[in-house]
Amino acid sequence: MLAIWLQSAAGGFGLGNLGGLALPILFFVALYFLMIVPNQRKQKKWQNMLSELKAGDRVTTNGGIKGTIITVKDDGLILRVQPDGVKLEFAKQAVAAVTTDTPAA
Repeated sequence: MLAIWLQSAAGGFGLGNLGGLALPILFFVALYFLMIVPNQRKQKKWQNMLSELKAGDRVTTNGGIKGTIITVKDDGLILRVQPDGVKLEFAKQAVAAVTTDTPAA
């Protein structure tokens, strides 16, 4: 309905089929700013977090395993997990978040 109105309004001003193009262009611009830009920001923040990992940080993996980093390598890291202190090796990309043990106030 809106597209028909835009076409009729555009036709009145001599724009022809340009009015029919306005709605799809507006849709793709909105899609870009609502979906793609926030995802790029999130990806950049995650990459920065991975590059700042160091020994002693407590992390949570994508699989939900929580542990303390013992060693950081180029493409991986070694975690010590509780309760037995088992050491596990993970790829850096498996880290979902750096966690803290401070209680919420």
